[in-house]
Amino acid sequence: MNRAALAGLAALSLSAAAVVGVILWNAGEGDPASPKPRAAGTELRKQSRASGALANGVPGDDAAVEDRFATEPPAQAAVEVELRDPPRAGLLFDLGSGAVLWKRAAGRPLPIASLTKMMTALLISQRHRLKERVLITRRAADTNGSKLGVLPVGKRVPLKPLFYALIMASANDAAVALAQHDAGSVPRFVELMNRQAKLIGLRCTHFSTPSGLKNRRNHSCALDLAALARADLADPAVARVAGTEEASFPFPGKVGRLDLYSNHYFLSRGIAGVPGAEVTGLKTGYTIAAGRCYVTTARLGQRALGVVLLDSPDPIMQVPQLLRAGFGIEKRKRANKP
Repeated sequence: MNRAALAGLAALSLSAAAVVGVILWNAGEGDPASPKPRAAGTELRKQSRASGALANGVPGDDAAVEDRFATEPPAQAAVEVELRDPPRAGLLFDLGSGAVLWKRAAGRPLPIASLTKMMTALLISQRHRLKERVLITRRAADTNGSKLGVLPVGKRVPLKPLFYALIMASANDAAVALAQHDAGSVPRFVELMNRQAKLIGLRCTHFSTPSGLKNRRNHSCALDLAALARADLADPAVARVAGTEEASFPFPGKVGRLDLYSNHYFLSRGIAGVPGAEVTGLKTGYTIAAGRCYVTTARLGQRALGVVLLDSPDPIMQVPQLLRAGFGIEKRKRANKP
């Protein structure tokens, strides 16, 4: 199967022995017996044992964290874009300053599907080392939806490939395994996700799952997701994986080796009409309730921009259109016309 096609379909490519799940709609998330929990009261701002971008330089001042990543819409958008059949909500923003350049219903809470994993990844990066090993429970292995499908129950596997699969392949089973490894259970990890959301200053966000497979009480808005994207890309470990197009790891069990390809369409295809742009991430998601959701970030020269689209009917056209406008490509085209 063509790898670019896999990226366009947001699917995961594995070695021949792997089993790939592609169902992404609602399923219940119970939580069975799990490993001994990590203390839920662990200070989320402490220096990370891996990279810990949020912890660095934040001496216990919540307001400083909020100010660092907050995005605030201006009275009047700096960029004018007319989208045919627009998304339910969207945002174009400057990654460096957080300035909002264009918005549509940016504060409207909506289901976000696997964009949820942006927070899961951030917490795991802050609180763990990539060389740790993760015990795979039956609950993790049996997780529904998009998944690796090769997690060996009762065995410990390296954290690093699970972390890469979480972001690159949007693997729900990896999300559950990592959540249980961190907090002992999915509900305890979700509590930490919501604490971190408040710490970053996310105002319309609430999590009920580490994967995004559930829609009930799992929602955010474009403004909050822009702030979360800035926090993710400020974390070196998350940023590295978000910009990785393919990776391969030795892996326990029958599969032997785990071959991962990013399911973010633009990471492999680039931005139409902006040939010099470097796509730096970040995440996609889909459920029936959430529709097609994209957070895409890119750099052109010294400027870095991000796009958030929630329930977009055509993200493959709309993401480039917004980035072209933000980088001034459309304006220059019009200026060059006789």
